[in-house]
Amino acid sequence: MKTLILVRHAKSDWPENTDDFDRPLAESGLQDAVKMSNFLRNQNIAIDKMVSSPALRALNTCEIFHKTYPVAMETNPKLYNANENNFESVIYELTDEVKSVAMFSHNNGISNFANMMSGDIFAFPTCGVAGFQVDCESWADFEGAKKKLLFFYEPKKI
Repeated sequence: MKTLILVRHAKSDWPENTDDFDRPLAESGLQDAVKMSNFLRNQNIAIDKMVSSPALRALNTCEIFHKTYPVAMETNPKLYNANENNFESVIYELTDEVKSVAMFSHNNGISNFANMMSGDIFAFPTCGVAGFQVDCESWADFEGAKKKLLFFYEPKKI
């Protein structure tokens, strides 16, 4: 079994003359990311590796989680403005030693990908987190594997 955890970046700010890619986290986003990462740890949710969009708001969210989960962390440009195929492509790049991966990305792609896996309708709030059990031993078998929603957490509800 594998675990896939999808994390939408925390609340961002949009200062004047700032490109979308370079938007920083808002103060409330910083607080939510700390709160959510600690909540996941307290729920005994394991993360072996983190993969983030290189956009500043996603990367900053990932870096905050990294303080709680000091595991391997990398960026992948496929997770910026990602569609469902981009997420799958990043998953296929994972080694099978990784049992649980957290992917940090953006809407609408992250919600669409979660919807595709579960059949439910997800609307990820900022710093929302969904965890899926993937019934496979190898990430290479992801597409055909049965997927089950394990949890969905929103910062305002924890």
